[in-house]
Amino acid sequence: MSEPANADASARYRHLFAPLTIRGRIFRNRVLSSGHAPGYPEGGRPKGRYQAYHEEKAKGGLGLTIFGGSSNVSRESGSIYGQIYVGDDGIIPYFRAFAERIHRHGAALMCQISHMGRRTGWAGGDWLPTMGPSVVRDPAHHSVPYEMSARDIGRVIRAFADAAWRCREGGLDGCEILATTHLLGQFLSPLSNRRSDAYGGSLENRARFLLEALEAVRERVGDFIVGVRFAADESNEGGLAAEEGIALGALLGRHGVADFLNVNGVYGGTEHGLAENFPGMAFPSAPYVKLAGAVKRASGLPTFQSARLSDPATADWAVGQGLLDMAGLTRPQMADPHLVAKLKRGEESRIRPCVGAGYCIDRIYGGRDALCAHNVSTGREETLPHAIPPAAEAKRAVVIGGGPAGMEAARVLSLRGHRVTLHEAGPRLGGQILLAARAGWRKAMIGIADWLANEVQALGVEVRLNSLVEGPELLGGSPELVIVATGGVPDTRLPEGGGELATTTWALLSGEVQPAEQILVYDEGGTHAALSTADWLASNGAAVEVATPDHQAGRGLGGQNLPVYLRNLYRAGATLTPDHRLLSLRREGNGLVAVLWNEYARSRVERRAAQVVVERNSVPADAPFQALKAGARNLGEVDAEALVALTPQPETANPDGRYLLFRLGDAVAARDIHAALLDANRLCRVL
Repeated sequence: MSEPANADASARYRHLFAPLTIRGRIFRNRVLSSGHAPGYPEGGRPKGRYQAYHEEKAKGGLGLTIFGGSSNVSRESGSIYGQIYVGDDGIIPYFRAFAERIHRHGAALMCQISHMGRRTGWAGGDWLPTMGPSVVRDPAHHSVPYEMSARDIGRVIRAFADAAWRCREGGLDGCEILATTHLLGQFLSPLSNRRSDAYGGSLENRARFLLEALEAVRERVGDFIVGVRFAADESNEGGLAAEEGIALGALLGRHGVADFLNVNGVYGGTEHGLAENFPGMAFPSAPYVKLAGAVKRASGLPTFQSARLSDPATADWAVGQGLLDMAGLTRPQMADPHLVAKLKRGEESRIRPCVGAGYCIDRIYGGRDALCAHNVSTGREETLPHAIPPAAEAKRAVVIGGGPAGMEAARVLSLRGHRVTLHEAGPRLGGQILLAARAGWRKAMIGIADWLANEVQALGVEVRLNSLVEGPELLGGSPELVIVATGGVPDTRLPEGGGELATTTWALLSGEVQPAEQILVYDEGGTHAALSTADWLASNGAAVEVATPDHQAGRGLGGQNLPVYLRNLYRAGATLTPDHRLLSLRREGNGLVAVLWNEYARSRVERRAAQVVVERNSVPADAPFQALKAGARNLGEVDAEALVALTPQPETANPDGRYLLFRLGDAVAARDIHAALLDANRLCRVL
């Protein structure tokens, strides 16, 4: 049965699976993981965790993985989010070890090298001033650079050449020079380059720095693959127009040094532009491939792109249409690093999808490490492998609750070999994801629930829907493991009362309550719930005010999602009111009066609204757990040391107990999808 499936997959994705040759190096397929900075380096070096993250994708069958997003070529390029440092020879042994790990699986490896220019900060690390083509403040990181001299430019050019040489000496297959919003791109862009010398003015002058850097790199590395990543259309922020971006591609082609181009779609130097440059679920699929195709035609060079190529079919189409030579399935391989292998095995339905949630990018631009919203092993390959080991003995397991935590628990327990029954009180698996997917552009979230539900079914878990469980009735089946993943319920309690007058995001999104025309949305949760509901309400014509005790609504969100919410809310005429805490609600006439406390003026203000939505996260709905814990051998306790160490949980708290009992996710405390899945995965993989 496997051979026909493989043959069918090869035919269906023949463009994606076709080999590609660049400068004599044969890449086994056209699947790319593009350069990004996941925040995994240790002391500026790609050590075990970093290498294991990329190695998993190599095992999974991709053709090329580019690591080291924004790797710094010199000390003057300040590291602000944990980049790799390629500015000294000490990096070479790490590159050699890295290359050996990737090459043993048949994949190719390159490093992206860059100088940040003004797109960094000065108040950290070595406290060096930032530099740029002109004295123009960076819109995202707010540094004001000094204007570079010709000697500064020469010094940076040498740094690029030396960094590229270290890539070659490290056994890599090539390097990619980054020229987007970083220093080389700052010279290219009229948004940041106001020079009147040989490095400013015309496109040829603005490209001079990049071309000179390429020439120095080629002279230093010889017969070694060198590519350029650049933004071909900055018209979203009034910068370099698409015509100039395409002309730049033609210029690079005529120049004859670069071996490939990697095309960014828009200017990503502002917070809004960043969200557009790395588009998530709020954007259409493959929004910039036609731009990449135009650059490819103009340059005559192999062309890569990775913007919202969220599925293999779209990637194959882009390659087949001649728009791309390599398709960057970067975030899809964070969701499932074995994507290519599953395609080749004819297991497309088993691929864990990237839904474009932006959890990874939100974390990076919040100064944290990149993690996938629903694959908790990504970035934890050394400590939490993607493969689930079998148990020594099959046990009877019951899971209560069919949200993400419950489904993940059932999935992992089944992979371990246990006999699993999953009870869900509603008519469909999915939990709060079902509500999240009803909030306008967040509808792709349903992909997480669908994948988990499909996996549970494929693994033979017995699923009982519309099965409301109180707890003790399960004991007739003599379960040995009981997992409570019943989630939580909205918390509308207010310091001075009136919370019963509020409605909830759940009630609105489920259709239980119809929206009014004038609504106050109160966001104390700081996550998607309040803003996605406010966005949905405002986009459907309601007059919306969003109030929060924080400096901004959605304080827990980052560079991919928050700009989209703010864009939509402002365009819809919504009012945003930070620094105000909701104290109470009271009914007055046909509406409600909300009493708010200004956190800084320390004074009360009132708002009148037809409807008030209160989002304060949730409180555990854990009645089954409370009913069962006295009879459990562990009294329902989770040993934190054992959980983190991935060792079996202690069972001796209650010698008379009949089963082990645990609770997960929001049934413990309100967190997010990733936390719920992590709870389930690391607990159940050792049960």
